[in-house]
Amino acid sequence: MDRETLRKLAMLNQLSLNEEQKASVIAFFAKRDEELGVLNNIDTENVERMVHVCPIETVVREDVIDQKFQREDLQKGAVDTDEGYWCVPRVVE
Repeated sequence: MDRETLRKLAMLNQLSLNEEQKASVIAFFAKRDEELGVLNNIDTENVERMVHVCPIETVVREDVIDQKFQREDLQKGAVDTDEGYWCVPRVVE
């Protein structure tokens, strides 16, 4: 990263950096570029591409139909029911 690019980024992000901070940012990105250069020089010709570092397994349980309550038991506390449905007061006129 050069000073001109840093100036543009600082302006876009509304940053006010003093000279020491600017030098620190430029040094950080210079070090990052150096490390990327080392990584780019590694031979990865025979390395298989991957999305995740660790294998991901989807654990799927079997669906079991289990009705714990009966409709009649749940409707015992209802004020009014009609053919197995709850009846509630009308709220929209």
